[in-house]
Formats: sequence, structure tokens, C-alpha cells
Amino acid sequence: MKVQLKIQLLKFCFVLLNSVFLVLGLSVSGCGLWILFDSGSFLTAVSSVELRTVAVGLLVIGGVVTAVSVIGCVGADGENRVLLLIYLGFLIVLVLAQVFVTLLLLINRNKIEVGLNTAVDHIMFKYRGSSVQDTLMDSVQQHGRCCGRTGPADWLKNSYIHSLNLSIPHVLPCSCFTSYHRSVDSSWCSEQLNFTQPPFGRGNSSYDQGCEATLSDWLQENALTIVGMDVSLMLIQVLQVVVAVDLYREFGRKSSFEMIQS
Repeated sequence: MKVQLKIQLLKFCFVLLNSVFLVLGLSVSGCGLWILFDSGSFLTAVSSVELRTVAVGLLVIGGVVTAVSVIGCVGADGENRVLLLIYLGFLIVLVLAQVFVTLLLLINRNKIEVGLNTAVDHIMFKYRGSSVQDTLMDSVQQHGRCCGRTGPADWLKNSYIHSLNLSIPHVLPCSCFTSYHRSVDSSWCSEQLNFTQPPFGRGNSSYDQGCEATLSDWLQENALTIVGMDVSLMLIQVLQVVVAVDLYREFGRKSSFEMIQS
């Protein structure tokens, strides 16, 4: 009776840990999908092998976590020691995979940041104010109260602005100004009114600071979120290993006790 009571308590703890494990695993998988497919994020424009590897790794980890949770719950409910051993084996593999993904992200964060800067430069070069990535750039500039990557002069490299032969950034995206009246036909604004083809909106006081620091902070925050979820998963897995090993022993004790009784 004492063994059976302990088994029931261990099963409850095991199912609870697996539920938390599953939620965290699905969250990690969601991060992988976000990095790979979210068209409203700068990360989809970053051509970094390291970042893609991290995203795929997170996606795979999330899928394996789901399978491992099911195997563990079935093994615990059916008191199957073989399934518990398989469960423990998968947990060890998962921990190693998470350590690899976390280290890859931390070691290559500077490369990923350089890739992000390159992607921003490319978006600025092609900017016309109509694409999803153009809208994202506008959003960064508006909310970050910044203009360009390193400063407003970066916009002189834009293919359209370059065609105007400007030496000073008089014409900028309207999102670069503290206040503006956008033109109906253009997303560009100017503090000067001597530009007529095409019509420009009227901007007032452009931001002097570039968006590089804002983008860097955004990248660091997301990297820390991913690392935090990975570390949380690993801590849960340590507890799962302890409970699973204890369950395995108790199932063995129960089986031996039943054999003696019979």
C-alpha cells in the first residue's frame, strides 16, 4: 500500500511536470516558426546560416518535446518500465540539443546582428513605403524615434533618393519626422517644399539618431527570451529525470512484491 501510494504521488508530479514541459516545448517551437516564417519580422530577411540553424533546432526540439511528453505519460500510466527508459533516453538527447542551440545562439549573436544590419540596409535601399518590410521599417523609426540605421544620411543610399542627387537628406520617409502630413501619392516627406515630382508630404523636425541601437536591443531581448525558455526547459528536464528514475524503481519494487505474493 505504501509503494502504491508513492507511485500515485510520483505519477501526479510526473504528469504535472510533463504538462509544463509540453507548454514550454510548444513555445520554443513557436519561436522557431516565428524566426522562419513571420513576414512582419526583420529576422526573416536575415540571411544567416546560424540563425536558420537555431530556428530549425527550436522547431525540432518543440516537436520532440511533444512526442517525449506523450511517451512519458503513456509509460507512467501503464507502469511500463521500457517506455520510461525510452523517455529518459530522449530527455538526455533533448538536453544535448538544447545546449547546442543555446550555445550556437550565444556564440553567433554578433554574426546574427551583422546580418540584421545588412538586412536593414537592403530594406532601406529598396524602400518605397509599400511592402511589408517597408512598413516594418516605418514602425521601427516611429516607435524608436530614430531615422536610418546609423542616421538620416543612410537614406541617401536609397535607390530613389539617390536618383534625386541630394547631398543632404532633405527627403526622408515620413516616419523619420516627429510630425508629418503624408502626401496621398507618396510615403516620402520633406521639410522643404521645393520638391514637386512626385509630391512629397510635409515633415517637421526629423530624428537625428539612427535605429541601430534600437534594433540591437530588440535582437538581444528576443535572444534572451529564447535562451530563457531553453534554460527553463532544461531545469524542468532535470526534475523529470529525477521523478522518472524514482518511478522506474518503484515500478520495479511493485513488480517484485507482486511476484513474491503470487
